[in-house]
This record gives sequence, structure tokens and C-alpha cells, in this order.
Amino acid sequence: MKFSDIKYERVSYEDVELKFLGLIEKIRHCNDFEEILIFINEINRIRNHVDTMKEYASIRYSIDTTDELFCEENNYWDEYDPYFKKLDNVFYKTLLEKNIKKELVAEFGKQFYSIVELKAKAFSESIVELLQIENSLMSEYTKLLSSAKIEFDGRVCNLSDMAPYMSSSDRELRMRAIKLHTEFFEKNEERFDVIFDKLVEIRHEMANKLGYDNFIELGYMRMLRTDYSMKDIENLRKLVIEKYVPLANSIYLEQANRINSEKFDYYDEGVHFSDGNARLIGNGKYIISNGAKMYNELSPETSEFYTYLVNNELFDVKPRPNKAMGGYCTILSEFKDPFIFGNFNGTVDDIDVLTHEIGHALQMYLSRDIDMPEIAFPTLDSCEIHSMSMEFFTYPWMNLFFGDDEEKYKKYHHDSALKFIPYGTLVDHFQHIIYENPTLSPSERKSIWRELEKKYLPHRDYSDLAFLENGGYWFRQGHIFKDPFYYIDYVLAQLCALQFYELSKLDYEKAWKKYIDICRVGGKYSFLDIVEIAGLKNPLNYKTTCE
Repeated sequence: MKFSDIKYERVSYEDVELKFLGLIEKIRHCNDFEEILIFINEINRIRNHVDTMKEYASIRYSIDTTDELFCEENNYWDEYDPYFKKLDNVFYKTLLEKNIKKELVAEFGKQFYSIVELKAKAFSESIVELLQIENSLMSEYTKLLSSAKIEFDGRVCNLSDMAPYMSSSDRELRMRAIKLHTEFFEKNEERFDVIFDKLVEIRHEMANKLGYDNFIELGYMRMLRTDYSMKDIENLRKLVIEKYVPLANSIYLEQANRINSEKFDYYDEGVHFSDGNARLIGNGKYIISNGAKMYNELSPETSEFYTYLVNNELFDVKPRPNKAMGGYCTILSEFKDPFIFGNFNGTVDDIDVLTHEIGHALQMYLSRDIDMPEIAFPTLDSCEIHSMSMEFFTYPWMNLFFGDDEEKYKKYHHDSALKFIPYGTLVDHFQHIIYENPTLSPSERKSIWRELEKKYLPHRDYSDLAFLENGGYWFRQGHIFKDPFYYIDYVLAQLCALQFYELSKLDYEKAWKKYIDICRVGGKYSFLDIVEIAGLKNPLNYKTTCE
């Protein structure tokens, strides 16, 4: 179904509750597992419709955060989504209370049962009101970012529009752009601090209500981590500091030499070549059109999928005033359709949307026959393997988008992948400290961020940008506000994607086949199991990752 043909309707919680609980009662009183599966399928049809209407409303709100109808609908879902989660929780607890673990594992796999257990532990009716507040605060953060109106270069820019100027080879232009971009966060410092203060407070309260000392344990449950722990992440930090911080520093030094910079500071981080960064040779329409050529040639799977995506309008990447920042891929479960949201801005980031988000969407498309929502797509650590690896698998076609700057792009992208690892680990480490110490003041949080920057990004010199020097950089990192503990998943996936890249240089077809294999299994397996299916080294194994 085309996106424009989808008919939105607000889902009545009361109607859903009545049907849902009726089916739950049937499961409770049924002893025939085959009949129980019929009731489960009926429940899933209801859940898929609810989820699709919620995601559709969220997409429309992201496209225009001032749209009156979808502002209202976004508020509705902020309020009612926790109630629908309550119904999901009843479903999970009912499955756990039935003596059918063996049957469920045989039908849906061990990972499904582990997810059900985690979701049941991460919710109770006592936190519904707190979840509503959390939702509204995250929406407030999204709206605050999208409200930026920066007068620059004869136009009114949002934050995304500023990206090309912030990486311009003209240093004076670049410095003015970065100062104005930073000024937006500085002017709104109190608003960002208040939003985050409240988020930390209610997340800590939720954890306490559920019987946990702090939000970290609950956060790990919400991320559905079934086969590694906080201790494993602590060990990963050691690896990053020992191996990847020095490696990233050497890349930054090489970059400084390449652009003839005597004093390499924050103003220069976005410039990778003395004669300018890799330049796209076409606009958004050109990128989408040549994406078709690339994916037609890459494989039969990508050819079929990309055609389907374009024909059904499952892209929205055009920048607009009041559009939410960033990019994402989500799924419209009822139609088994992925949807890609982004903000093309004329920089290399446009290609990252075309490759990274397509990696997510391809996985969703290839595992769309898995009917159980909990395992239709993997936990986010595994999801990011699909997206980050696709960025490397598309290297042979980068000439379509960059022409003579093809090698520049590849150099920039590969360097950025390695430089990201310390930054991603920093974001996660910061969150652990914050949620271990939920009463920290805003100024204490910023001080902690800056100290961690000096540990993971020792090259970073903010020069005269006092707001950033005082630890305000993290305001722009939406995951810290909206997706706590998500960011380390990117680090784990990046370590896997880099392995796929090395394999592809040795045997592209073999590496691609392994990639398709892990796309098709969806979320039926845990992160470490998917790593094994792909034939990759465990990125949490210190010894093998150091080799």
C-alpha cells in the first residue's frame, strides 16, 4: 500500500481492551496449544493495527511538528501508549503463567521467550503515569530541536540545514555557522536541562517502583539485552580506551596534517581534505534515482526491495521547516512495510540515509513473513549490524553519487566509522554515570561529559566555544534524551560492520550471502547468536577484538 493511501484512525483504547482481554481469557482457559496459537494470532492482528496507527501518527508528526492534527494525535499516543503497553504486559504474563514454555520455544524460539520475560519485568501498571510523562518530555525535546530558525546565508535554516556550512572549506564561513549552531543550544540551555532533569527523575522513580536500585537495570531490560551484561560493556570500554582511542587519535592527526592545520580544533573536525570534502554530484531526486541503479545491480533482493520502497512512497527525506531532526527507519506492521524518514541536506549524510536506513528497511522487508511482532526484527544491537554493514557493502557504487570524489568519500566514511567507536562508547558511559547518580545537577552532568570527552576524545579542542568547553555538546545527541542505553548498540554493530567490510574485500559474494542470512532471520536469535550466524568475531570478546 502506498503511504499516501493509508487511512489514519485514532484507535479507541476501550474497544481494543475489550477485544484483547476477551482473547486473553480464552488463552487462560485453553489447554490446546494449537488453539492457543489461533488466539495469539488474533491478538497480534490487533497489536499490529494499534502499532501501525501509532507509527503513522509519529511519522506524520515528525514530518511537521506544527501540524495541528498530528500534534494532537502525538499527544494522544503519548498519553495512551502506556495503556496499550499494559495490555501487552497482560499478554506476556499470561504466556508466562501458562505451562507452555517448551511449546512457545519450539514455535517461536528461545529469544522470543527471553524477550517476553524481560518485557514482563520492565512494566507494571504502577508506572503508567510516569511513562506518559516520559513520552511527553521526549516529544517536547523533539519539538525544541525542530524549532530552530537560524538566519544564515540569506535563508532561515533549521539545525540540519546548517550541516553543509559547518563543514565548508571556507574557515570563516564554517566558524560562523558552528557558532550560530552552538548558540541555539546555549540560548535554550535551561529548557534542555529541565527536560533532561525530569527524564532522569521519572526514569529513576520507575525503576524504584519496579524494585530496582536505579534505572540502569531497567534500561537494560528495555533494550532487551538477553546475552550480555553491564560487566561486558565495562570490559568493552577498556578495549575502546586501549585500542580505539589511540587509533582514532592517529586518524585525527592524519586529518589535521591533510588539511594543513597547525592547530586542529573543533572548527576543523568537519573538514577532511584541504581542497574540500567529498561533494555529491546531484540533488535529492538524483540520489533516490541512482539509488535504484545501485540496488538493482547489488543483488536481486535489493533490486526488488528498493523498487517496492520507491513505488509505495516509503521515503520522506526532503528537508522542511518544522520537520523533526535526524533520520530513522520504522515499520508499519499491519502492512509489513518499512518507512524511512530523513533530512537530506546536500552533504555526505544524505548517502548515509540511503545506505544506513536502507539496511534497516531491507532486513524488515526480508523477514516480513515472521508474524510474531517481538521477533519480526532483532534487538537494536543486531539491527544496527544490518544498517552499518550496508554502508560498506555499497562502496562499489559510490562513484554514482560522488564521481571523482568517490575515493574521498570512502576515506572519510571508513575513518569516521573508526572515529565513532570512542564517541559512541563515551555516550554510553555518560548515561551509566548519570543514572547511577540521578541527583546530579545540570552543571555536574556537563562537567562529567567534558571529563569523559577528555578521556575518549582527547584531541577535542573547543577553542572559544565556551558552551561546548563547559560540557554542553551532548544536548544535540537525541539518544541520550529519548533512547537511554541505545548508543552502545551502534558501537557493537560498528565493530561487526567493519568485519563485514574486511570480509567483503576478500570475498564479496560470500560476505553478502552471510549478510542476507542474518537479514532473513529477523529477530529470532539474540545478538551474539546473530554474530555467530554471520561468521563474525564476538565484539565483546576482548581477546578476539584486539587481534
